[in-house]
Amino acid sequence: MKHRIFSILLLCTISFMARSERNQPPKNNYPMFWTWLDYRPGMNFDSVCQVMKATGLDGLMLNAPTPDDYRAAIPVAHKYGIEVYAWLWTMNLEHDRDSILKVHPDWFSVNRKGESLANTKAYVDYYKFLCPAIPEVREYIKDKIRSYCEVEGLNGIAIDYHRFVDVVLPTTLWPRYGIVQDREYPQWDFGYHPALIKKFKEKFNYDPRELKDPSTDEKWLQFRCDQITEVANEIAEVVHSYGKKMAASPFPTPAMARKMVRQDWGKWNLDIVFPMVYHNFYTGDLSFISDCTKDNVKQKNSMTTLYCGMMASNSPVMFDCMDSAFNNGAQGIAIFTIGSLRSQEIRAGFKHYADSVRNLRAANPNWQASIKPGTVNANPFDNKGIMAAAQLRMQAYLSLAKLARREDLKTSNWEELRKTAERAMQVNSSSDYINRLTMAMFPNQKISPEAIAIADQFKRDSKDIGLQLGKYKLSKEYGVTKVYQVTDKVSKVVFDVTFYFYGGVISGWSVAPDAPSYEIYKKKI
Repeated sequence: MKHRIFSILLLCTISFMARSERNQPPKNNYPMFWTWLDYRPGMNFDSVCQVMKATGLDGLMLNAPTPDDYRAAIPVAHKYGIEVYAWLWTMNLEHDRDSILKVHPDWFSVNRKGESLANTKAYVDYYKFLCPAIPEVREYIKDKIRSYCEVEGLNGIAIDYHRFVDVVLPTTLWPRYGIVQDREYPQWDFGYHPALIKKFKEKFNYDPRELKDPSTDEKWLQFRCDQITEVANEIAEVVHSYGKKMAASPFPTPAMARKMVRQDWGKWNLDIVFPMVYHNFYTGDLSFISDCTKDNVKQKNSMTTLYCGMMASNSPVMFDCMDSAFNNGAQGIAIFTIGSLRSQEIRAGFKHYADSVRNLRAANPNWQASIKPGTVNANPFDNKGIMAAAQLRMQAYLSLAKLARREDLKTSNWEELRKTAERAMQVNSSSDYINRLTMAMFPNQKISPEAIAIADQFKRDSKDIGLQLGKYKLSKEYGVTKVYQVTDKVSKVVFDVTFYFYGGVISGWSVAPDAPSYEIYKKKI
């Protein structure tokens, strides 16, 4: 793993050569490597902490049902030198969901269609977000926070789901729900509770529901963000009054979060922030981690220590992800979650990596002081990784077309074949695409014969399907969306390649064959 640390060693050397004013004591002594984890009574928590210690993790955001569960867990974690923050959902209910639904159905968030989450579903059943404009909701949340702050030995509070419902999901999740969110649609646009509308009208003298397109109104967007910010900072006051640290797990950048979930977290009074920069949810390319971290250095509250939250990978990609964060200004890493680091080799490599970075910080507390936030390049055509992945998806579609003519699949439903392939396509490499089709993602999951057929066909075709693409031509542009068309000169199939730029970074992309040209190609095979 030595080569993985090369760029960090280089940064350390530069820091030693930096101005003497940089060699001041660190502003904090927070753990550098964290994980999120669910705790349930009866679990072998001591064993989990042993694994964390052996992997090099020293910080834990722990989600437990009650304050008493923390009282049981904290002494075990502290025995292994692990700090514990209570990982608490705020605007979205969790352990107390059913009781609040029964007693206070009027507290729940309302969408632009006038539908309340008390009796409607947004994506999943557990999305039960509250309205931040209701005073009783704010008091309820703060009382909950106080009950956890009173736990002796708890190091801090880390809030999560402190936002509205996703008006836009990450692009890789769209096939899961059979949706396309290239703009804001009423059924997913929340924040229209009568109490919130009333507060807005009192301040601005108009009702956003009367606008032709409320999604374009900057005052209405910012007002909802500010309601979430007010509650976050009220929580911070409570947490700090107990002498504990305040942290949060928000969306990738303040600018992205503002548009996608009404979460302007750069204005929150946080000690630590763990933005969830899950690159595989968005572009699938490591440049997403770099771009988001660059922006977060600039956009975060000056009092806040910046970490980078990422999906744990049971492969060497894990170390590339951490390099991308550290080399662009992150002060530490949080992974979701320790259970995904399954192999002993990767855990040992993680421990070596973590110890090396800690040693660098110990030798020079301001080892990253020389890093200056870089400039994000939002031109997707300059991003070789994303463009190569887009071409992979084109090849996958051309290979899929051949299945329509196979005798052994004539009884199969073409739409189901297509959906199966598209769900698996939300990756950036051929091997990952094949693995998504042929490997079970959940216990007892059965792999369909159709999925295996798609994978086998793609493996046979991968060497034969050579794309000869023409020029990309911008065909549509609206909001944060740009749609390009490009024609493969061999198959004559026209592809729509769409890029999304939430927060000014490449935050997602998709590829789809133009239906008429794709149908002609299928029939010609």
